[in-house]
Amino acid sequence: MGLVKKFIGDRQFYKKVVLIALPVLIQNIITNFVSLLDNIMVGQIGTEQMSGVAIVNQLVFVFNICIFGGISGAGIFTAQYFGKGDHKGVRDTFRAKIIICLSVTLIAVCVLFFFNEELISLFLHQSDDELDLGRTLGYAKDYIFIMLLGLLPFAVTQAYSGTLRETGQTVVPMCAGIVAFVVNMILNYILIFGKLGAPALGVTGAAIATVIARYTECIFVVLWTHIRKQKCQFIKGAYRSFKIPKALIKEITTKGAPLMLNEVLWSLGTTMLVQCYSVRGLEAVSAMNISSTVSNLFFCAFFALGSAVSIIVGQLLGAGELERAVDEDRKLIALAVAVCFVVGGILALTAPIFPAVYNTTDSIKALATALLRVSAVMLPVNAFVHMAYFTLRSGGKTIITFLFDSVFVWGASIPVAFVLSRFTGLPVLELYIIVQSLELIKAVIGSVMLKKKLWVQNLVAK
Repeated sequence: MGLVKKFIGDRQFYKKVVLIALPVLIQNIITNFVSLLDNIMVGQIGTEQMSGVAIVNQLVFVFNICIFGGISGAGIFTAQYFGKGDHKGVRDTFRAKIIICLSVTLIAVCVLFFFNEELISLFLHQSDDELDLGRTLGYAKDYIFIMLLGLLPFAVTQAYSGTLRETGQTVVPMCAGIVAFVVNMILNYILIFGKLGAPALGVTGAAIATVIARYTECIFVVLWTHIRKQKCQFIKGAYRSFKIPKALIKEITTKGAPLMLNEVLWSLGTTMLVQCYSVRGLEAVSAMNISSTVSNLFFCAFFALGSAVSIIVGQLLGAGELERAVDEDRKLIALAVAVCFVVGGILALTAPIFPAVYNTTDSIKALATALLRVSAVMLPVNAFVHMAYFTLRSGGKTIITFLFDSVFVWGASIPVAFVLSRFTGLPVLELYIIVQSLELIKAVIGSVMLKKKLWVQNLVAK
């Protein structure tokens, strides 16, 4: 009975988790479902088009993660200040997020505008699959120039949505995501295939639809926040100046720099892994694209609970309830792993259904199905690792999360993938299985770190 009580919470606990995690879960599902449908629609045009879009989305993914990492350091303090009831502190962290988002966006636009062809070409390798690399490059360039217009609204949305979630307003970003989903899907259908009198624009149409949806989501979140200033105390006077206390800047930099560096290196590491798989040809790129897009939809199960850790545990630490933070964190991790055993089983059973709807070759469909089943088996392990990362982060242990996350990717996963892809003839499926199995080592390291409770600290106590 003691063991059950240790890992399973009461009704009030799960009610709180649902209230926080469910809106985040719905928003994540919507976002990833949009990506999946976007992917399927582009996949109906052809494999080269789908591969070109997939490569660009991998580069944009690096930008997205850099934004996430950039505001994560400030987000740690947002949750703890809110738990303490300090609205000025929340406002200062919001200002820091805006500055970070604008800076990262400027750098990303410059890099992707001037070096897009060189970056895209890293993923283009000739093999015996008879797919046209030149056409793939052309589609990718058409897509990326339009997608650059959507980077700024995405960044601003993350600054607002992150602050809203950390202050308990999780439903608003979800509603904005739903609106963006509807806009994206309608415009995708019209612009990709040329419906309702519009020209058939293909990948260009997909990019235009995505950019318009991002502006729609941004406008929704920003207007809601400014109209409801009583609910969002942090926005009152937020733009009167961008003065942030030096002590807080130092703290955010100290805690945030390792997080930012971690997210940049992790996203680059993930992109490098895809590049290693791409050595096996465009078939491997296409299959990996299908697999990752579908897998991300199922990964939402633990992504949402990771956000719940940031909010629930962060607020408890800020309020000085350290023992309760440890207890609820343990139960959140147990919940995530249990849920992912079920979700992983569903993914394994339904794996053949998703690739079947793509207009691509049978060999790509078969490979994508096999990759999805590997992801399904690893889902509970990924869930534990993800929850361990967010637990360590909620207590400000950003140096440890840096070592735990990106250093592991670059020190273990990438060397293994690089050597096996370049110096062996190992098929991409076996290569993927070996690289994924390294997550088991990471899970053991995470377990040890959680047990030591080094993350249990109040960062905003005075």
